[in-house]
Amino acid sequence: MSLVRRAAPEDAEELLRLRQVMIDSMRGADHSTEWHGRSLPTVRERLADADGGFAAFVVDHPERPGALAALVAGTVDYRIGKAGDPLGSVGHVFSVATDPDARRRGYARACMTELLAWFRERGVRRVHLTASAEAEPLYASLGFARKPDPLMELSL
Repeated sequence: MSLVRRAAPEDAEELLRLRQVMIDSMRGADHSTEWHGRSLPTVRERLADADGGFAAFVVDHPERPGALAALVAGTVDYRIGKAGDPLGSVGHVFSVATDPDARRRGYARACMTELLAWFRERGVRRVHLTASAEAEPLYASLGFARKPDPLMELSL
């Protein structure tokens, strides 16, 4: 039996907590948690929509009932198709986080494996993510390859 399960609306607060764990590990990140309250209703709503383009897979914390040990979340986005990908469905992985006291147990890998299966079920042919140096070996072992990134961003 798998330790991984699809997150449910009642997991929303723990998802936000683990997302903050990930954010806090990034250099130069804003460590404020004020956004959690405003984000919570939307996260619950997205988790309740089993047929939507958002999914999160989690592992329950083995030593802390009610807490999560690991989280992987992703979305399916539409891009106009192209050769080799006529449907234009692109997966995006974000919020890969493991509680510091639950690391090195394979939880992130197990959650990623489930998310990748979820993407395949939806016809996704390409999956994007941004990797930290620490996580890059995990992603490479799952088949991800570094690409030249022409990404630009505008904050509105």
